This record gives sequence, C-alpha cells and structure tokens, in this order.
Amino acid sequence: MERARILTNSILVCAPLMARSAEQMVVDMQSAKAQGADAVEVRLDFIDSFQPSHDLETIIRNKPLPVIIVYRPRWEGGQYEGDEHTRLGALRLAHDLGADYIDVELKVASDLVGEVKNKHQAGGKVIVSSYLNGATPSKEDLGHLVARMQATGADIIKVVSNADDITELERIFHLLSRSEVPVVAYSLGERGLISQLLSPKFGGAFVYGAMEGNSIPGLPTLDNLRETYKVENINSDTKVFGLVSKPVSHSKGPILHNSTFRHANYNGIYVPMFVDDLKEFFEVYTSPEFAGYSVGFPYKEAVVQFCDEVHPLAKSIGAVNTIIRKPGDGKLIGYNTDCEGSIAAIEDALKEQKSINGASLNSPLAGKQFVVAGAGGAGRAIAVGAKSRGARVIIFDIDLARAESLAQVVSGEAQHFESLAHFQPENGAILANATPIGMHPSTDRIPVAEATLGSYHLVFDAVYTPRKTRLLKDADAAGAITVSGVEMFLRQAIGQFNLFTGREAPKDFMREIVLSKF
Repeated sequence: MERARILTNSILVCAPLMARSAEQMVVDMQSAKAQGADAVEVRLDFIDSFQPSHDLETIIRNKPLPVIIVYRPRWEGGQYEGDEHTRLGALRLAHDLGADYIDVELKVASDLVGEVKNKHQAGGKVIVSSYLNGATPSKEDLGHLVARMQATGADIIKVVSNADDITELERIFHLLSRSEVPVVAYSLGERGLISQLLSPKFGGAFVYGAMEGNSIPGLPTLDNLRETYKVENINSDTKVFGLVSKPVSHSKGPILHNSTFRHANYNGIYVPMFVDDLKEFFEVYTSPEFAGYSVGFPYKEAVVQFCDEVHPLAKSIGAVNTIIRKPGDGKLIGYNTDCEGSIAAIEDALKEQKSINGASLNSPLAGKQFVVAGAGGAGRAIAVGAKSRGARVIIFDIDLARAESLAQVVSGEAQHFESLAHFQPENGAILANATPIGMHPSTDRIPVAEATLGSYHLVFDAVYTPRKTRLLKDADAAGAITVSGVEMFLRQAIGQFNLFTGREAPKDFMREIVLSKF
C-alpha cells in the first residue's frame, strides 16, 4: 500500500469516485490511476448499503494509489442521512485501516482531529473541509474561516464554494497563495473551472479531475489536466492567458495555445474564462500575472471600452479579439487578429484552387461581391478585411441598425438577416458566415437558402466546431470552394501567440496541432 507523499510544491491530481459498491470503487481506482490520477477521493456516502468494516477494508487494502475517504452528510451537501455517531465511526475506522487522508467537516472536526492524530501520530492526514452556500465570502471572511479550520489541528484545509461569477474566484486564489497550511480551495460549476486549472499556480494542494465518461460541472477531465494543461508544469511564475467569452466550453483554444507554449518553452497557461460582466472582470483581475486575453462571442465589440489603448486596425473594425497587459504599467492594449486571419484564409484558398489566372498584384477578392452574415465582432473584422482587398461588401444581420453601421464603415450595403434566405448572389460571389448558426450543438442549421449555394464561388464559415459544418458540406456539394473556420482560427491564433509572448509563432507546429487534434 502507498502512503501519502509529503505535500511540498507538487500538486496531487485527484479523481472523485462515486461508485455504488466498494468493489466498483476498486475498479474505478485502477481506472483513475491509468487516466493520470495521483490520488482518489472515495465518497462512502454514495455506496449502497454501506458496510463499514467490509467495504473500507476492501477499498483500503486494494488501493493502487493514495485515497481520501469522505463520508459526506446531507447537511454538508452529501448523501448520508444517518446518525453522526455511525458516520464518524466509519471515518475513525478508515484512519485506523490506513487511509492516506480522511476528510472531516469543520462542524465536527475539533474533537475528531485531535483524537485520530493522538492515536496514530504517524498515520494518515486529516483534511478539515467546509462547503459554503451562496456566493464566495469576502477575503476577510475567508481569512476568519481558515483561521478556525487551522485551529482544529488539520493537516490540510479544504474550502469549496459555488461561484455565481468568475470574479469570486480571485478570493480563492488569494486564499491559496497566503495560507500557512496546505489548502484545497475551488468553486463548483462552469464559472469555477479556472479555480481548478490555476490552483497549482497559487499553491493549491490538490486539483480535481473527472474520469472519462463521468462529467462533473466545473471539473476538467483527468485527460485535460494531464494533456491539455499539464498541471504538473504550472508554477507561481506561470503567466495566465484566457479566453473571455460566454459560453466558453466549445473553445479549442486551450489545446492549441497550451501545446504551443510548451513547444516554445514559454511558461504560460491558457484557460477558458466564463465571464458574465466585463466591467467587473477587468476591475477584479488587475494582477500582471493575468497577462493577456483572447476575446470571444459575444464580447468582441463591447470589450473595446475596457481597453486603455486600441490598435488602429482594431479601432477601425470596432472589435477586439486580443488583449495584452503591458508589463510596466498594466494598461490593457486591444488588437484584432481576426481580420487578417479570416481574409488570409479565404485568399489562400482561392490561390490554392488556381481561381485566378496568372500572377496579379491584386487580391483575388478585388471586385468580388462579398456577402457577410452577421455584423458582430467577427463579422466586422471580416467585412473590414474584405473591403481592404477591394471587395464589394453586403452585410446581413438580425439588427439592421448594426448592419447599417458596419456598412457605412466599409462603404457597403446592409440588409436584414431575414432577407438572406431569399437573397440571390451574383455568380462568383463570396459568402462568409460570421454568426453562431451551425455551431455545436445546433449543427443542423445554415444561414442561407441551400438553393443559392451554387452561385457562390467560395463559402467560408467562421464556426469551427464542428470543423466541417453543415453549411460547408452543402456548399461543397453545390460545387463551391469551402474554407473552414479552423483556418481562420489558426491564423488569428498565430497572431495572438506573437502578441502574448513577444516571439515569432511556430506556424508549422501550430498547423500540425490543428490538423491532428481539431
């Protein structure tokens, strides 16, 4: 049997197990180890007809890696509804049998911690935990809570909240970085995800990851922790970059950016940030450790007002998809890499298909009718890019005033989105979808009438999940050249890497990652 290792700077990747029998717990422990877990959290309160002596002996004697034994009562968010004497007796027995850790709630910790530590001075460690209802408390209140938890004699303290907003997590990071004893602290739910991913940076003792096929809101998978984020490499000097968006779960940015950071030997991590309120977000996350951001739907236009400076191209577009925090004064500088990313992808496809005869100094888009569906941040970047190449731009949007505003910028034409279903393009026109239509999970819709696709020479879709959208499949069947949003994503990400790191992006490596993993 393995004993718990001493917690220094290394972080343990822990998988929560909620099997219905002790025997299945043993099977799941083996699976968790194979998937990259360093430890497992065994939830006794999920075991049907739990028999303390038999089940604990089965689990602890057959454990292939350190175990945290948890027997969570209903009053602390668990499943157990029996009497406290029996529950605490099971935790004592787990400690006696050689559990590496037992988890005890703060409410009942004072007597139990001293008792088990006096009985087995060299035995397993005691985690004292507190699950908080409602919003995450203030830094001051968290400090008082931690002091009470430390006073119990805990080896490790664990604080779990349920954040309503990503800004609450800054208090979690503050707690992690200042505690005098090892701490596990995180928040549940999709808005709490970065409290797991950034835990190693701020000194957390454990980071939790779900096993394959056992999705838990707010928890990354073990595979993500080990492969996408490589949490074992994260330290206090790691620079944080993130995608500011709502939603964020669709993004493949972490796969590409984190792989590229490692390839370039750059100490950075790129994480998805589910942001509800831009103003609050930028007011709270002011530390230079949060070094830059990608900006996604629906914030590319709104975020401009929160930048201290805006690059001229981004200003002309009226949308920002990349923000850098200047190291000296902390000012936020906004850029747009979508514009060149999208237009270069379209131009390259036209050139590769030999759509232009002979050499030309002009863009293959010059003089073309260029139809843009959507006048949001991505649509603005595409329209401005098309105009810069001499195309004649027509914009369709559900907000006609927004379409008209963009049309003025690009000397183009604006129409309501509903009319796109009946719009007949010129032969040889270009279509660019810059709406979320067709994005996973609503993959069966297209923004135009299928019958008109044969008139388009090239169809581009900014959506890249799935890689081959229904729009691209239908356009391909109609004989058009098709360009996936993955091509735009790659090119704009190359621009972002240059801005994030101040280095030249390894373009061939990034293309290889996109081709192999997207």
